[in-house]
Amino acid sequence: MVIVVQENRSFDDLFSGFPGADAAHYGYEHDGTKVPLHAGTFDGVDIYHDWSNAMTGYAGGRMNGFDLNKLVNGRTAGTYPYAHLQRSLVAPYWTMAREYVLADRMFPTMFGPTFTAHIDLIASTTNLNATEAEVDGPTGQPWGCDAPPGTTTYLLNPQRQETGGGPFPCFTQYRTMADTLDAAGVSWKYYAPSVKIAGGRLWAPFAAIKSVRYGPDWRKVASPQTTVLTDAAHGRLADVSWVIPNLADSDHAGSNSDKGPSWVASVVNAVGESPYWQSTAIVVLWDDWGGWYDHVTPPQLDFVGLGIRVPCIIVSPYAKAGYVAHTPYEFGSVLKFVEEAFDLPYLGARADGYTDERAAALTGAFDFKQKPRPFTPIPAPYAAPYFLTQPDSDRAPDDE
Repeated sequence: MVIVVQENRSFDDLFSGFPGADAAHYGYEHDGTKVPLHAGTFDGVDIYHDWSNAMTGYAGGRMNGFDLNKLVNGRTAGTYPYAHLQRSLVAPYWTMAREYVLADRMFPTMFGPTFTAHIDLIASTTNLNATEAEVDGPTGQPWGCDAPPGTTTYLLNPQRQETGGGPFPCFTQYRTMADTLDAAGVSWKYYAPSVKIAGGRLWAPFAAIKSVRYGPDWRKVASPQTTVLTDAAHGRLADVSWVIPNLADSDHAGSNSDKGPSWVASVVNAVGESPYWQSTAIVVLWDDWGGWYDHVTPPQLDFVGLGIRVPCIIVSPYAKAGYVAHTPYEFGSVLKFVEEAFDLPYLGARADGYTDERAAALTGAFDFKQKPRPFTPIPAPYAAPYFLTQPDSDRAPDDE
């Protein structure tokens, strides 16, 4: 199982007009004005995408408040978020989606940005208890146990009110996949970029999990992230891997880099051209919507979300060919698939905020009775040697 996590794109922004998918060509502003989605590039300014901006875009389910959000340059967003990336720039993603499975109902566990999204992808929750959940990012960086003394976090209550004064971001309050994978003897590795903050740190949500950050599992957080390419080639992949890009390869708005689709293609190609292909599932998804318009109203399953829809591509020799999955998925669905594949228990009770048990599994995207499909490399402008020879940007994929 390889989980590739990119940054900050809504489904409509990447797959507007994709055949068979619920992918809009237009959207609506808060006053009802119909706005065609314009073609954009990876150049340009970022959009604020924290909890409050998510709620503004969501607009009580009307999905028409994106024009009211703010750009990081201080301007009101206007029609800027109503965009789709030019097809030529995201051709590797469209190739994967056409050849394998595109899920058009993948929702983050909660509204909000990167920090909590990445924790959800290892824990299926950010709930500290029944009435408080982590939301947004900590007040200090680097995120996690290495944060400066006095760093606090933000909390969300069942009335969807955000407050400060949350605990230091070195958590003991919830279980993660490290606990269940370790207990079952299933190997795992988290490929993470390094960042130049406070002398250099690894950018990974496991840095915010005390038992991992200060225990023997910390050696399973590997850097540079490009190590995944050589691990695949040399038979060193773990049973479960998370793969995180650096900023330049992340698809993040404001990075002014078109390398993200090629980076993902290089990871998929590395696995596909290795002996691992015959027994591997690769899930590619984006951690949050990044402020970009999406027209589908996310189901509201609890007080934290679900959040605004993101793309998800499932690549495997057993994935259905050219299939668009309309099943409502959430980030817990990814972890549930891991649990089912390796016969693991759920992380915790739904009443405690864990979402893996309730989530729909990804099994509907597969046909395990079919003959394994041979792998055909995904064409991309930049190949693995490019990424293996580039110096790390030392910049976090996101700081929000």
